Amino acid sequence: MSDTPAISVQQLQKRYGSTVAVADVSFQVQPGQIYGVLGPNGAGKTTTLHCICTLLRPDAGQVEVCGIPVQENPKAVREKLGFVAQEVALDKVLTGRELLQLQADIYHMPRPLAQERITAVLQLLDLTDRADERTGTYSGGLRKRLDLAAGLLHQPQVLVLDEPTVGLDIQSRLVIWDFLRQLKAMGITVLLSSHYLEEIDLLADRVAIIDRGTVIAEGTPEELKARVGGERITVKLQEFAPKELAERGAQLLQSLPFVQKVLINSAQGNALNLVVQRNGEDPLNAIRSHLQAHGLEVFSSSQSRPSLDDVYLAATGQTLLDAELAAAEANLGKKKK
Repeated sequence: MSDTPAISVQQLQKRYGSTVAVADVSFQVQPGQIYGVLGPNGAGKTTTLHCICTLLRPDAGQVEVCGIPVQENPKAVREKLGFVAQEVALDKVLTGRELLQLQADIYHMPRPLAQERITAVLQLLDLTDRADERTGTYSGGLRKRLDLAAGLLHQPQVLVLDEPTVGLDIQSRLVIWDFLRQLKAMGITVLLSSHYLEEIDLLADRVAIIDRGTVIAEGTPEELKARVGGERITVKLQEFAPKELAERGAQLLQSLPFVQKVLINSAQGNALNLVVQRNGEDPLNAIRSHLQAHGLEVFSSSQSRPSLDDVYLAATGQTLLDAELAAAEANLGKKKK
C-alpha cells in the first residue's frame, strides 16, 4: 500500500464574505481507512469536503488527494475521487439504470465499459431488481444507495460522503453501514462526514472532531475517549429540574473527592453530567447517599464509559446535541431577520 496519504488537508481556511466557515482544519487520511469528520451542523464539515472535492476553492491551506494538489490539478483529482452529497438529487422520471448511464456519459465512459460497471455497482448495492423502475418510486434508503452507486461508477480510489445516512430509518442506516465496511475491505478509502456519534464510533478508524471551523480533537475513537478518562454519570433530580435545584445539586456533588467535573445539561432538563474516578466504592451509591443526606432525592441516573460526545463536551463545554440546538436557533434567528 502506498505511503502517500489518500487525503491530506493542511491549515485549510475558507470564508464566505465576513463569515468564517473553516478557520483551521488539518488532517490526513491513509489509504484504505474509513476516516470520520464529526461535528454539529454549521461546524464547517461540508465546506471542508467541498474544498477536497474541488467544488470550492480554499482561501488558504493545502489540500491533496492521492498526492495530487487539488487547486493545481482538479481534473486529475476528480478522476481519483467519488463524492456523494448530503442531499440526494435524482431525476424522478429516469430509472435507476438510466441515471447511472447518464453518470457514465458525464465521465465519457465507453458504452461496453459503462454497461459492465453499471451491472457491477447495481449488484454491489443490491439494486438490480429495482434498476429499471423510476427513481421517483424509490424510498429514501434506495435513493441513497443509488446515489452511492453513481459515486462509485468510475471506480474511484477515494469516496467522500457528506452525511450519508441523514434522514434515513435505522434499517436503511444499517444497510449503508454494512456497505461502507465492504468498501473498506475492497481497499477503497472513505471520508465520512456525520453528526451521528454512533455512526462515527462504529465505522471510523480515525476521526477529526470539528467545532466552529477548527479541528478540536483527532485520533482513533478509542484514543480520544481514553484521553478524556473517568466514568460518566448522569443524574436527574427531577424530570425537568429548575435551574436553581440543579445548581444546588451540582455544588453538593463537586465536594465529593471522586467527582472530577459536574456540568448542568439544559438539553436534558437540567440533568447533572458528572465525570468520576472510581476508587473502589460504587460512585453512584455514594452520590445518591450524599444528595439524600442534604435533602435531595435522585429522580433517575445512568452510568457509562466515555463516549465521543464526552470528548466533544470536554473540548467545548457543551454536548453535540447542545451545539446542534444552538446552531438551529441561530439559523432560525437569521431567517426571521
